[in-house]
Amino acid sequence: PPPAPCCHDVARALPAAAAVGRREGKAASPPPLSSQSPFSRAGGGALAMATSTTGSTLLQPLSNAVRLPIDQVNFVVCQLFALLAAIWFRTYLHSSKTSSFIRHVVATLLGLYLALFCFGWYALHFVVQSGISYYIMIIIGVENMHKYCFVFALGYLTMCQITRVYIFDYGQYSADFSGPMMIITQKITSLAYEIHDGMFRKEEELTPSQRCLAVRRMPSLLEYLSYNCNFMGILAGPLCSYKDYITFIEGRSYQLTQSEANGKEDVKYEQTDPSPNIAVTQKLLICGLSLLFHMTVTKTLPVEYNIDDNFRATVSLPMRIIYLYVSLMAARPKYYFAWTLADAINNAAGFGFRGYDKNGASRWDLISNLRIQHIEFSTSFKMFLDNWNIQTALWLKRVCYERASFSPTIQTFILSAIWHGVYPGYYLTFLTGVLMTLAARAMRNNIRHHFVESPPVKLCYDVITWIATQVAISYTVVPFVLLSVKPSFMFYSSWYFCLHIACILVLLILPLKRTQKGSIEQESIKPSWPKKLEEEENVLGQNNYSTTNNSFNQKQEITCRYPALKQ
Repeated sequence: PPPAPCCHDVARALPAAAAVGRREGKAASPPPLSSQSPFSRAGGGALAMATSTTGSTLLQPLSNAVRLPIDQVNFVVCQLFALLAAIWFRTYLHSSKTSSFIRHVVATLLGLYLALFCFGWYALHFVVQSGISYYIMIIIGVENMHKYCFVFALGYLTMCQITRVYIFDYGQYSADFSGPMMIITQKITSLAYEIHDGMFRKEEELTPSQRCLAVRRMPSLLEYLSYNCNFMGILAGPLCSYKDYITFIEGRSYQLTQSEANGKEDVKYEQTDPSPNIAVTQKLLICGLSLLFHMTVTKTLPVEYNIDDNFRATVSLPMRIIYLYVSLMAARPKYYFAWTLADAINNAAGFGFRGYDKNGASRWDLISNLRIQHIEFSTSFKMFLDNWNIQTALWLKRVCYERASFSPTIQTFILSAIWHGVYPGYYLTFLTGVLMTLAARAMRNNIRHHFVESPPVKLCYDVITWIATQVAISYTVVPFVLLSVKPSFMFYSSWYFCLHIACILVLLILPLKRTQKGSIEQESIKPSWPKKLEEEENVLGQNNYSTTNNSFNQKQEITCRYPALKQ
């Protein structure tokens, strides 16, 4: 057996990894699964300085000064400008002071300006994709419009991704225009399904979440463009439901229900205008820490070092496992920065309020995209996915998983791979993810209940499952980072495909419980629906949560505000 890792292993591995990072001019690459952050193709180091941009070069001196590629500088500066614009928007264009029309126009024009600044003429793709999708909705009709919009939007996105990858520069890590298009594609397809649900399907055919999100009238062209291209979310999202966005723009007061401690009575009251200042400040602090970590630590731990011949030949197996985990963990702060900043921008504009908890504290996580603590300490594959890129997970659930007629898990992973892009590594990651998800589900359903009675045993079980989850996640997403087939297979072969084989053996040996159709994974950020409807929705895998995640299994304390909307 290989020797245990020691200080000499660590001393040898980390400087060598840093050398590889400097030699290749790359930072540690993106972590797992759902990732549409503009930094998902962001490099670092000297090579990245040469990255070109189709957007403005006005900030080139700043790019040279901070030694970051111009496209990344444009993105960060535009997001900071959007943050200031959001504060101005909430203060001077508040719904009580101006009309919804003006708010729609200003939000759309500012969004298109930021897109033009970052991506130049490529920003026209955003308008073209949105415009053609709107035309399809109008001429096709509500019965089949969701299918046509889905095929067109995803096809248009894929065409742009193929063009970017295979015509311009394969493997170029830069903040490119396909990132915002991924978010717009989510919005186009989500709204098409919501209109189909609200204007064609019968009420009894809808799930509780579909009933809450259903749109009862066709949006105007201005509303549609504002939803897709507003300045708060055009660069980094996150995805939000059309009803939530329109409610925010029109300034409708929320009818909230707060459960009392005994759970027997509800106190109803009108929400006026809660302040987002504390939430925004906290999120900006997280952004600062994440950016600092990315600028100082991430570049010394390149993921590519996992397939370095010298590293594999000289470092012990335990040390290779540790470095695999550390290198992928070090890549995540760039996503924490981009998504948390995007969330703060929406909150600063007054968007993202989700009601009050039982203590009366305001909650600004309606469209939050991640929960850092539960990502880093996840004890199951599912728990990681539930807290990573939350809004994309909800989109996959709503447009694919709960509507699939067969193999919903497989179809959902395939859709996720297509949506992410055309690199072969994406497909290797998501196909591996299917095996990991099914095997993890089978193990937890058959084994976990034996270890939850005794607290000490449960603690040991959680520690073991945390280690297994972090290794499995890192193992799964390496092809997502390496992009190409050859280095991906080089990595998996160096591990002798051990986790693939283990997953297949688990699926062959352990029975996989068949879940009821329509019983799906609990939404980390739910649409707020009435208690009665909430109790009707069964969630697949609700028993799969570790008790360390109990806070997310607690009953939501806000009711659906949508019945008051006459969409």
